[in-house]
Amino acid sequence: MERGRRPGRALQRTLQEPGKESEMSQHKNTILAVVLSILVVAGWQYFVGYPQMEKQRQEVALKQQEQTQVQPGATQPGAAQPSAAPEAPGVPGTPTAVAASPQALAASREVVIGSTPRVAIDTPRLGGSIDLKGGRIDDLTLTQYRETIDPTSPPIVLFSPSGAPDAYYAEFGWVPAAGTSGEMPGPDTVWTQQGSGALGIDHPVTLTYDNGSGLVFTRTVAVDDHYLFTMKDEVANKGGNPVTLFPYALVSRHGAPPVLGYYILHEGLIGVMGDQGEQTETYKKMDDKKNETWEATDAWLGFTDKYFAAALLPDTNAKVTARFSAGDTGGSKTYQTDYLAQAQTIAPGATGSADARLFAGAKEVSVVGINFLGNIDGGYNAALGLNHFDLLIDWGWFYFITKPMFLGIDYFFHLVGNFGIAILIVTVIVKFLFFPLANKSYASMAKMKAVQPQMAMIKERYADDKVKQQQAMMELYKKEQINPVAGCLPIAIQIPVFFSLYKVLFITIEMRHAPFYGWIHDLSAPDPTNIFTLGGLIPFDPTLLPVLGGFLHLGFWPAIMGVTMWVQMKLNPAPPDPTQQMIFNWMPLIFTFMLAKFPAGLVIYWAWNNSLSVMQQSVIMHRHGAKIQLWDNLKATFFKPKPKQPAE
Repeated sequence: MERGRRPGRALQRTLQEPGKESEMSQHKNTILAVVLSILVVAGWQYFVGYPQMEKQRQEVALKQQEQTQVQPGATQPGAAQPSAAPEAPGVPGTPTAVAASPQALAASREVVIGSTPRVAIDTPRLGGSIDLKGGRIDDLTLTQYRETIDPTSPPIVLFSPSGAPDAYYAEFGWVPAAGTSGEMPGPDTVWTQQGSGALGIDHPVTLTYDNGSGLVFTRTVAVDDHYLFTMKDEVANKGGNPVTLFPYALVSRHGAPPVLGYYILHEGLIGVMGDQGEQTETYKKMDDKKNETWEATDAWLGFTDKYFAAALLPDTNAKVTARFSAGDTGGSKTYQTDYLAQAQTIAPGATGSADARLFAGAKEVSVVGINFLGNIDGGYNAALGLNHFDLLIDWGWFYFITKPMFLGIDYFFHLVGNFGIAILIVTVIVKFLFFPLANKSYASMAKMKAVQPQMAMIKERYADDKVKQQQAMMELYKKEQINPVAGCLPIAIQIPVFFSLYKVLFITIEMRHAPFYGWIHDLSAPDPTNIFTLGGLIPFDPTLLPVLGGFLHLGFWPAIMGVTMWVQMKLNPAPPDPTQQMIFNWMPLIFTFMLAKFPAGLVIYWAWNNSLSVMQQSVIMHRHGAKIQLWDNLKATFFKPKPKQPAE
């Protein structure tokens, strides 16, 4: 009996194998469509969902921090002090900070600024002042940038003095070696301005301090027409003994800085430590690490926010001990980046000097500079010979796409004067570059359109035998050289471009508050309209509804994008598998709601790209003799054709 069963089973397997292969081929397309959908949903969750959750968590933490700031707190031993010069190994005498009182923490910025003598800062881009008590640059506003799109809104505040909320400042000075007598300038030292007038372009200011022990300190501060401060510190030794001093510079922040929490953007401590490369730390990680130190030459370091930054730029040939640190002062978190330069021994009658530079301002690409294809293009990166200063702008892992995307948009912006139009022009160029690949894809879809009658005959012939039906379909695809998933390719190839444009819109300050036309006044922000309120005609906010409220903000441009994507899908032949049909039918709606919270510039790009794809695909299908059944497919969506009655 066994021998009688084996040939039957073998024969049965032989008959079933082609069906299995065909069935596997059928499901490959479904699996591919499902995977693409999962990737899109996962990408939305990664770039939008998680950051929103993180932002909410940080808002809660910030409220808790504000509550704890009104309670007295003791300084932790060994914690980094915001106004302390960096320690050098074996060098005692590092000045320490006095913890700010709860009353001082609660004081307004204006009150703190008005409580000390100051020298004004006045340039076309910067406003503020230098505190003569301590010699700090701790009052800085960016006059060309506003908090909102309203031109009358307050300017962006970058630096605030110690004792004010969100203190943020830069400090420069000297650390004495062991055995050095005399007081060094510190946070409480009152400097004297030589001459008068505000710090401005081509108008430096000079500050002096005599410690009464034979050392006279002179500081000359200059500022350029953008965001670069240059400090020249000199020490004249009028005593009878040599002194050894270490120049230092620091940037300090009090309190946990508010961050957006997006994973595609670094906000926190940043630097390039010579040959050791880029070093970055988030505030949360620094709370755990407390301290990181590097010995480096050709280094820079500081803090970066989304659009603004403050960075110390020591001489590229100087060997420095650079440090990131975090601590707690008066119950408030503190973060600091600083460096200590090599010691200088100043003989009696001699003068020692140290140069320092500070970048404090907006991260404009033309000002910071950009490295692309080995070429250093403009900005401080090139002018000062800095070590990859363009990393201050977070171009991301796919910088080789993001950078040319920005350069292209910026180039056309200077030609047409509108970033939205520039995005549309770059989209046309991208379509041209991808034309060979898209042409092949659309040609395959045109062939599929042309064999629709043959596919219908196969379905009718093998209506009761799905295995043979799929076999015949695959043979037809192979014979006509048709890729059944060609419809996914136009979407797949634009995903890298999509995310690079998203990155450009998200990180570059050039796109901030950049208007388009109509109701779009900021391409980097989501469409402010809502179709559920008819653009504001209905006095109702559906986003406040429980559970579903978060999904009920849908602007007009995301809706337009969804329609163009739906039309593009309907231009393609319907997939033979019902599961694929369902996925493709729902995909435009899913994308519509997902992109509702993305920058408007990105949504406009996607809608424009879809429109170009529809035109391009229609032309290619016409050239291949395929009937364009767009209207028929649209009609079939709403009016299902009646099934044919079997012939008697």
